Amino acid sequence: MSERRAAQDAQKKEHGVLYYLGLGLSWGLLAFVVLIAALVILVPAVTRSTPYTILTSSMEPGYPPGTLVIVKPIDVDEIAIGTVITYQLESGKPEVVTHRVTQIIQPNLPDGEKSFVTKGDANSEPDAEPVKPVQIRGAVWYAVPWIGWVNNLVNGDMRAVIIPLIAGLLFLYGGWLIVSNRLEKRRDRRAALAAERDASGPADDVTA
Repeated sequence: MSERRAAQDAQKKEHGVLYYLGLGLSWGLLAFVVLIAALVILVPAVTRSTPYTILTSSMEPGYPPGTLVIVKPIDVDEIAIGTVITYQLESGKPEVVTHRVTQIIQPNLPDGEKSFVTKGDANSEPDAEPVKPVQIRGAVWYAVPWIGWVNNLVNGDMRAVIIPLIAGLLFLYGGWLIVSNRLEKRRDRRAALAAERDASGPADDVTA
């Protein structure tokens, strides 16, 4: 009987460790998904920012390929040397580049507009043409490593569905772990009570 009880106690301890490990991992993943959802969807929507994916190595090491940069609208007069901006290669066209401002060209005429010389951090030469204000989409506000690849695979409408779906599944998994652990503890208590009743039952008659 003592060996059986010891085996049951060891099994309970093992199940308890696995339960808390699984629960911790599920809640940790849930917190991670919620954080990513906030950084990629919620914050840009509230601040009217736009997420872009870095596709080339021109901005390494700060922004390697796969980095998701959140670009916030900026007033042209706030752009300084060192500001990382995202601009359209041609005004009104979807293709964009994210590079650092290395020089500001002031207008020659009073009613003229300034332009900006940009360069990738990993490039040896500046970009071919100065950037005009009409081309500028904004300045990089913050960046999230690696998430850009996911952003490229999922369009805007699907992104708003998939991340909450993953968070919901992780939440359900955490709930299932809690419920299953309680059910297992209830079964263990019932088994322990049954074992105690068996142990305290009437002893067999002993004859000389």
